[in-house]
Amino acid sequence: MVLTDILPAERADVADAAAIETKEAALLRLSELLARPSTKTKMTVGDFYRVLCEREALQSTGIGDGVAIPHGSLDGLESQRAALLVCPDGLPFDAIDGRPVRILFAVVGPKRTTGEHLKTLARVSRLLRDAAFRQRLLSAKEGAQAWALVRQAEGVRV
Repeated sequence: MVLTDILPAERADVADAAAIETKEAALLRLSELLARPSTKTKMTVGDFYRVLCEREALQSTGIGDGVAIPHGSLDGLESQRAALLVCPDGLPFDAIDGRPVRILFAVVGPKRTTGEHLKTLARVSRLLRDAAFRQRLLSAKEGAQAWALVRQAEGVRV
């Protein structure tokens, strides 16, 4: 599996600085992305938002270096889903290093697939550890370009 198997292009976005200024706004936007395409899941934007907020209430998923990996699991979800939100100007996120978060990569999976979910989170973490890759993502002007960079980084021809 490659990340773009669970992250189609329509679930990647580059935020306008004025539109996303808070952690809550970023989690809501990620939830909207995760709900796309709506015909393939019974889950609503509210379902995704609830699970991401519940996880953030435990401890911030801001892992440092401008990256956050909000994640969780939902009963009734058919398969893992991912969403990517790039916020070039950054936003406060209570990250472990205290710095603003600029790249958010959300992963939500079915409750019954804990092992697969953990492997996916590890894959996302490895990808986002690469400083040069993070810089390329931050230069993306639109979601499709950010998605193509993820696909390229995984060695898949775009």
